[in-house]
Amino acid sequence: MTDTARSRLVVGISGASGVAYGLRTLDACRELGVETHLILSRAAALTIAQETALSLSDVQGRADVHYKAGDVGAAVASGSFRTLGMIIAPCSVRTMSEIATGVTSSLLTRAADVTLKERRSLVLMVRETPLHLGHLRTMVQLAEMGAIIAPPLPAFYANPASLEDMVDQSVGRALDPFGLSWARVRRWGEDVGPVSGDT
Repeated sequence: MTDTARSRLVVGISGASGVAYGLRTLDACRELGVETHLILSRAAALTIAQETALSLSDVQGRADVHYKAGDVGAAVASGSFRTLGMIIAPCSVRTMSEIATGVTSSLLTRAADVTLKERRSLVLMVRETPLHLGHLRTMVQLAEMGAIIAPPLPAFYANPASLEDMVDQSVGRALDPFGLSWARVRRWGEDVGPVSGDT
């Protein structure tokens, strides 16, 4: 993979609750020197308004490049546009289900489909609970297709002192499959827990 591809990540934000995960993903990538290509679903604008004091343009400004949800001719809609892969943070059940069928209706799900067909990492921070059998079967289908299902669950071993700590830990762990190591992640056996080599 070229240096250009190594430095690009597609970031999707769906309408599920938990827009903070997407925002911190953009922040993390900026700290890591990774170019971000942002896609917001139409419903994401509603969640941003409900969960933050940010405007849509504020969120778009955190990315290096942003696209309209209906822009199916965008660079990220083609497999020839090389990237590390894609993360959807948070990922709604609707978005997850559309990706699983391969019948995409927006740039968000088209870019995810491209990521899978190109055998790149696709990380879905699915935000839903409780899960019924249909949700679970869809997740199995996606895992069989190569997606990584990474619900943002708190890592209490990291001794989080705030909600921000919990969000950052989940985001950092979701970036690991791309080979990106964010300093804000507290790792077992390194920062917390038994240190490797201790007796």
